[in-house]
Amino acid sequence: MQTLELGEAAWKQRLDDGAAELGVRLDESQLDALWRYGVMLRERNQHVNLTSIVSPEGILTLHMLDSLSVASHLGDARSIIDIGTGGGFPGIPLAVAFPERKFTLIDGTQKKIRFVNEGIEALGIRNATALAARAEDLSRHGGTQSQYDLVIARAVATLAELVHNAGRLVAPGGRLLAMKGRLPEDEIGAVPRGWHAEVFSLRVPGLDAQRHLVSLTRVSPQAKGKPGAR
Repeated sequence: MQTLELGEAAWKQRLDDGAAELGVRLDESQLDALWRYGVMLRERNQHVNLTSIVSPEGILTLHMLDSLSVASHLGDARSIIDIGTGGGFPGIPLAVAFPERKFTLIDGTQKKIRFVNEGIEALGIRNATALAARAEDLSRHGGTQSQYDLVIARAVATLAELVHNAGRLVAPGGRLLAMKGRLPEDEIGAVPRGWHAEVFSLRVPGLDAQRHLVSLTRVSPQAKGKPGAR
């Protein structure tokens, strides 16, 4: 098995330190799982295009820690779906870090979901399931079995598109979390009526770049018409 040039011990230590800065405590088995997933990602990426980020530093910072940067915004959500998960982010790091929560990871690209499923099986991540599907397809089926406390999307589509494609996946009282880079002011202004957007700045240890989180919630019927309601 190929290893990450940064070195296993150093990589794990930096992940542990960075996660702690984000308020996430990882034990040795969790650090090992994420290390092994990073190694698997690099190996598979030599044959199948899963991500453009393949350096040890990039996997650590732009995949693992970036995914964990939303940890403090999960609230008490028990069921979480990661739409457009790609190579398994942010779903896999979050599932490993929070084994008491149930995660569903979806992507429309079969080869990516095939890899994510192999990772889930190889690492024994019992609280995660990966499906080859698009958010709009799940929404079309309807029903409470297809609704989640949290819907998370990392650099996927505009806010308006997310609401259109994944809004029906959000359970009553739930939220749609959109992970963004720069503050998407134009997108926020175009959020469909019936939804309220709240913006948070995110900090990723070791990364000198803007990160924002947009939390979208349905506006209650009583709130319609009040100042600031969309």
